[in-house]
Amino acid sequence: MNIYDKLKELQLTLPPAPPKGGLYSPCQKFGDNLAYISGCGPVIGAKTCSGKLGKEYTTKEGQDLSRDSMLNVLSVLEANVGDLNKVKRAIKILVFVASEDDFTEQPAVANGASALLAELFGAENLPARSAIGVNVLPGNIPVEIEAIFELEE
Repeated sequence: MNIYDKLKELQLTLPPAPPKGGLYSPCQKFGDNLAYISGCGPVIGAKTCSGKLGKEYTTKEGQDLSRDSMLNVLSVLEANVGDLNKVKRAIKILVFVASEDDFTEQPAVANGASALLAELFGAENLPARSAIGVNVLPGNIPVEIEAIFELEE
């Protein structure tokens, strides 16, 4: 199935790629068919968000933030490869979750991103994943995700 049709079916719109926040490359292609996407947060358009899971945000809200972060990851990927239909699968995602000291549901927060990838690329293509709790993220965003994708040759 065409990934853009799938996004439409899910009633999701791919946002414009977020602007760079420093001196780095948003996407690095390596090997014959791999692309690494630098960390993306959940800010889409004029929406703002700041704070931590376990304080300003619940686990459910964190899943939505994780999903939005993955939409931003996909928008960076599209801006660099031209067409998300070239994506064979996500290989690995790393989810950083700004959390209160007693918040331990980082994997549940990361499920928002994983669920989106499963919906788009199939549950059989779920990536390897790590979910890490951190004290603070850039701009006080609550979630940041980086990813590696395999592209069709």
